[in-house]
Amino acid sequence: MGEFLLGLHCIGCNREYGPWAVDYVCPRCGPVAGALDLVYDYRLLSQRMGPGTFAETRRPSLWRYEALLPVSADYAVRLRAGWTPLYTSPDLARELGVGALWLKDDTLHPTASCKDRGTAVTVAAARKLGRPALACASTGNAASSLAGFAAAAGIPCYIFVPRTAPTAKLAQLVAYGAVVFKVDGTYDQAYALALEACDRFGWYNRSDGQNPIVVEGNKTAAFEAWEELKGDLPDFALVSAGDGSVVAGIAKGFLELKRVGFTDRVPVVYGVQAEGAAAIAQAFARFQAGEPVLPASERAETIADSICVGTPRDALRAVRTVAETGGGFITVSDGEIVAAVRELARRAGVFAEPSGAAPLAGLRRLAADGTIPTGGRVLLFITGSGLKDPRGGLEGVAEPPVIPPTLSAVEEALG
Repeated sequence: MGEFLLGLHCIGCNREYGPWAVDYVCPRCGPVAGALDLVYDYRLLSQRMGPGTFAETRRPSLWRYEALLPVSADYAVRLRAGWTPLYTSPDLARELGVGALWLKDDTLHPTASCKDRGTAVTVAAARKLGRPALACASTGNAASSLAGFAAAAGIPCYIFVPRTAPTAKLAQLVAYGAVVFKVDGTYDQAYALALEACDRFGWYNRSDGQNPIVVEGNKTAAFEAWEELKGDLPDFALVSAGDGSVVAGIAKGFLELKRVGFTDRVPVVYGVQAEGAAAIAQAFARFQAGEPVLPASERAETIADSICVGTPRDALRAVRTVAETGGGFITVSDGEIVAAVRELARRAGVFAEPSGAAPLAGLRRLAADGTIPTGGRVLLFITGSGLKDPRGGLEGVAEPPVIPPTLSAVEEALG
């Protein structure tokens, strides 16, 4: 496919490039300010497609949306990405005072996070372009995602992670056979080193905020929600934000559904950030005030390692795309995030890592201050499994007691 792809548009300077003419960012604007957006012929797509087009493919993966992706499914690897379940949570909805609550469970991807969406399309692009190796910088999830899909593709993979990356995510990287560089520094330092290495060795870079193809995979979560809800989209959608690529992609997906005429409205999208890593939320506040958007480098510290980013590379895209939906950004404390991890697990049966539970914490704040009104219908994107970083589930919880192997001991413990 890719026949509907018109080209690339620089978000910073509005310069246009032909399809596949540039790999990463606008050569004129450079990183951060020069994020490129893939643009499709939406008029022609609306003429060629109907609301049932996706279902007619009968593909239980994100490749059912091939018409709105830049590369053909012929280049996809065998691992499934996309088409994850959507759950209702009526008990939580009643407690929060919202009309309906849905959980989009992306923990059930092959490597247990939403990053498999962007990776699947990026690896397919690398195969189309004939690139001999892939690389990325990551706090963990994008890294393990790329390692898994590169292994399935039989392509060498080079990974840069900060030394604070959780052990469970490092285990995935090693198991998949990636070459791992555990950088003695922050995520931002690992990111900078990955850029240098990709430039030096010619590796195809999958890093969030660097490769615009990643966003194209991310947007498919919105397409799926639209299908699963039979076109009746919610009023609000919440997703955690670190570098900004995931929330930007999901917002873009909803907007593209409107551009091809499949819906006449889109959910109001909110990105959720930790208070200790809130660079995009601060950039959005400057955007609303008419000030420069691009965030300065800041120290980031939060239990939610997947969104612990001090210099978000896709901030400009995230701010502008989310604003187009009428949404914004909300920050939550680590305490609220940890509480949300437990609540999701105990009330909905979904065990999320801290970043994956952050949207529930954000919903609590937005419902409490009236931003999300009573009766509003809400969709939360749960982006990563709690098994990737179990600290959120263990924080402040007592160890289970050890008892003798007798029924009387069970009775005593129950008493």
